[in-house]
Amino acid sequence: MTLLDPTLTPGHSGDDLIKEGTDASFMTDVIEASKHQPVIVDFWATWCGPCRTLGPALEKGVRAAKGAVKMVKIDVDANPAYAGQLRVQSIPTVYAFVDGQPVDGFQGAIPDSQIKAFIDKLTGGQGGSTETAQLLELGEESLGLNDFGGAAQAFAHVLSIEPENEKAIAGMARVYLAGGDHEQALQTIAMAPQDSKEPTVQSVRAQLALAAKAPSGASAELEARVAADPNDHQARFDLAEAQSAAGDFQGAVDNLLHIIKADREWNEQAARKQLLVIFEAAGVSSDVAKDGRRRLSSILFS
Repeated sequence: MTLLDPTLTPGHSGDDLIKEGTDASFMTDVIEASKHQPVIVDFWATWCGPCRTLGPALEKGVRAAKGAVKMVKIDVDANPAYAGQLRVQSIPTVYAFVDGQPVDGFQGAIPDSQIKAFIDKLTGGQGGSTETAQLLELGEESLGLNDFGGAAQAFAHVLSIEPENEKAIAGMARVYLAGGDHEQALQTIAMAPQDSKEPTVQSVRAQLALAAKAPSGASAELEARVAADPNDHQARFDLAEAQSAAGDFQGAVDNLLHIIKADREWNEQAARKQLLVIFEAAGVSSDVAKDGRRRLSSILFS
């Protein structure tokens, strides 16, 4: 699978999708064209500050829809007729036309997420969504193969289309984590909403939390302490933290379950609490989490 240019699709150039319209061409560019596919009309002016923000964002959204919608830009100073007929009282004003009629619209600059929702509603969700899903799948596949460069390229491509895509944000953060760059991973995952329910976002945040709490001692020293005294729960707990920070979730789970089996209440159930964080970091549907929960239940209910 190869990465695609998010702005274009075969048969659709940027000039085909986005036009500078006039009052003279309005019937052709908007009314007649909208009988074949939705057309977004952006009423703007050169002196309008918010127009300079909204215009490029709209163009980006239209290109990301890959031919599912077209856009016509109307300078109201040079072309006041249709703006007057549509009672445009402030700019920017955006109208969506379908079958020759205005069907939706808004005023003022809005964020990319709302632009995407506006276009998705107009097109029934056609356009870039399929490509986005393919790119996310490619990113996950590349991560699984330790092809971090390929994964980064795929996730970055999604973010160029959908800057607020939480799966892509988490994917980029995981690439940084895999490379040991925790600081960049932390900055990247901060792009996702604090109350995000996206499992991959929660997983990255849990991994970063585990890394932040990891003990400073070398794993080899902790392993030697555990080998010398298998009942040294603190050493085993510290070893589990070090293992989880290094991405060895299975080893961490094994050691924490050993503590729980020996003493469920040790240190106010610290091992069980840490185990739950590791399940989230590994991914709630991962084999590590599913097997760990099964083993935990077996211990607790035996």
